[in-house]
Amino acid sequence: MLSSEIVNVWPHNLMSEFSRIDSCVSLFPYVSIDTEFPGIVYHQINIPKHSLESLSPAEFYAVMKRNVDALKLIQLGLTLSSSDGRSHYSWEFNFRDFDSDRDLQNPESISFLKRQGINFLKNKQRGIESWVFAILFRRVFGGPEKRLKWATFHGPYDLGFLIKILTGMELPESLDGFMMLVRGFFGDEVYDLKKVVRVFGLGGGLEGVARSLNLERVTGRRHKAGSDSLMVMRVFFELKGKCSEEEMNRILQMFENRLYGLS
Repeated sequence: MLSSEIVNVWPHNLMSEFSRIDSCVSLFPYVSIDTEFPGIVYHQINIPKHSLESLSPAEFYAVMKRNVDALKLIQLGLTLSSSDGRSHYSWEFNFRDFDSDRDLQNPESISFLKRQGINFLKNKQRGIESWVFAILFRRVFGGPEKRLKWATFHGPYDLGFLIKILTGMELPESLDGFMMLVRGFFGDEVYDLKKVVRVFGLGGGLEGVARSLNLERVTGRRHKAGSDSLMVMRVFFELKGKCSEEEMNRILQMFENRLYGLS
């Protein structure tokens, strides 16, 4: 069954939804994530946005770390999928950490997220405490021995914000330290589809790649974390369907824990 429902998660249903996730994660070993946060506020000096690929991995990480350390998470989307991609379930976790009246932000990003339907006042008043989410997330996903496969699209910031709330600390000073945490929390099978799609002659953002693959958004809106996590998963399985299992496994091995900008 291909479920298009995205469950909105707030404090009142946080425990019950994590119980649902816990009950099915062993049968749904593919996980995709997406985050929404208050935009990028710090940039590498003298490097325009369109030239970020010219940064070394260490330089890219330094910029990412400065942003993640300074900003607060707004939403996290999570999609679980069966091994054949035919069944999946999605959740959108809404956090209360960010105060749009006080906290550091990129105003253009906040205006855009408002147009996409994020209610910042509701999040502030009724959202989830990120530390509570972190306890439940660690309890369910429990480290690399779960043997899950994780998919992101332009994943450094998604993983950065998730690791920040899982540890309750700023990101490590070094890229090597950060990647140790990535492996520690998620194992070796973390795939950034922004890199993988290049093998298939594709490029650009998530929405553009989805259009190239003739994938329509079945529910939600772009730049809502739940809907985007679902789209990441659909892109992943659409790519898998374009080659043999043996060839796809070879491609994925090339991109294990190779995150866009950081490798």
